[in-house]
Amino acid sequence: MSLDFLKRLLNAPGPSSQEVAPARLWRDEAAAFADEISTDVRGNSFALLKGGKPRVLLVGHIDEIGLIVSYIDDDGFISFAGVGGWDAQVLVGQRIRLLGKQGDVIGVIGKKPIHLMKKDEGSSTIDDLWIDIGVTSRAAASELIRVGTVGVIDATMYELPNGRIVSRSIDNRIGAYTVLEALRLLSQDRPAATVAAVATAQEEITFAGAHTAAFSFEPDAAIVVDVTHATDYPTANKKSAGEANLGGGPVIAAGSVNSPIVHQTLLDIADRDGIPYTIKVNAARSATDADAIHYARGGVAVGVVSIPNRYMHSPNEMIQMSDVQHAARLIATFVQSLTADTDFIPR
Repeated sequence: MSLDFLKRLLNAPGPSSQEVAPARLWRDEAAAFADEISTDVRGNSFALLKGGKPRVLLVGHIDEIGLIVSYIDDDGFISFAGVGGWDAQVLVGQRIRLLGKQGDVIGVIGKKPIHLMKKDEGSSTIDDLWIDIGVTSRAAASELIRVGTVGVIDATMYELPNGRIVSRSIDNRIGAYTVLEALRLLSQDRPAATVAAVATAQEEITFAGAHTAAFSFEPDAAIVVDVTHATDYPTANKKSAGEANLGGGPVIAAGSVNSPIVHQTLLDIADRDGIPYTIKVNAARSATDADAIHYARGGVAVGVVSIPNRYMHSPNEMIQMSDVQHAARLIATFVQSLTADTDFIPR
């Protein structure tokens, strides 16, 4: 598994609806071993291995949460809205990389200093924050950015002990990376199935990429790879959030949109091959692209495999690479187990 490729993928800014930079890197990497590479109008990227039945889609969304400029005042201060779900406290004091008219523009997020706040002033919301790019007028700011310019927190990937990494955009660039690594394994030991990895767009805001990818590819089965909240930190409540530990292997989802046949097959493979895993329950919905894919056309047998992730939707999301390795191996073995006679209908 290439950490150099992963680093470039994580560092490339690509908030929802503006995923071009990481998507291009993903396609360039896939071109080394896939039979076909393609894109669609929604911004999805496909890497295909040709085969027979069944048709299997491996899904990881490549977009990340970000910001979008909503207003520039007379002094050049920038108001913004969140693209995807933000805890405003995470944004305070961060450096921001805006995808400007002529290149990237660095700014900082400002707020009223705590020293000047009154006792009854509570926690900040996005409406209390602004971006400062160092200019002194609306005209100067407008030379660099415009209303509608998007950006991300300016944080890059770092390697930590125990095979752990921290970065922004792990949610869910790591899912797009994992399905591509599974496809790389399958290219070395070709399955009977036709299989495509897809780096989907806009999961954080609309699920649009998952809708269009499933409609156009017409899969019989799909494995969706996303991150899930790790529960191995102080104050975690495993009774409500389930078991998910860095280094504990991938998390196999049960319930909700998950096909019981795909779920059981994944468990059987993991048990047989000694792949560590835990199980998490989705009681109502998965909060992943699977929520859009499972009812595409006449229905798709879906499984959700997740990577435990600490500090989600922050500039320092943390995962352990062995979990990614085990997930890619589990998914590749699942696809290799399928034949033209595999029946995904619960009976």
